[in-house]
Amino acid sequence: MKVEYNNLYTHFVFTTLNRMPLILEKFRERIEKYITGIVNNNGCKMYSIYANPEHVHFLVSRAPQLDEESLATIVANSSEKFINDNRLCAGIFQWQQSCSAFSVSKRNIHELCEYIENQKEHHATKETYAQEYEKYVKFYQQTINKKKVEK
Repeated sequence: MKVEYNNLYTHFVFTTLNRMPLILEKFRERIEKYITGIVNNNGCKMYSIYANPEHVHFLVSRAPQLDEESLATIVANSSEKFINDNRLCAGIFQWQQSCSAFSVSKRNIHELCEYIENQKEHHATKETYAQEYEKYVKFYQQTINKKKVEK
């Protein structure tokens, strides 16, 4: 059955392979725009995105026919190819083989967008990516198997 109306908000976190700081500030916006285009061209809507040197946060409203894993695979494969084809990092760019996808309530969209948009300041003064990730795992899903988290 076709789903006409939906609220399928997902907060994705992608991490570079081995958490290497491969996303350079001078190419950050270009990479963000490309990922936004991938999301929007797949029937979804990008609400917010920020590419840190070793991880990317983005919040989307997903199309109902596209599950989280499918969208993550499309974004990862397309953005890896784009970054490598355009030589936007030294060497070969790769994402880790897994990412995180957290469901988000509509009432938390504004707060999460602000959090994503303030990533640069957040990481400059508050916590490392590892600390941030642990906080999100505890907050969103205490049932995640820690063995699956790539370090």
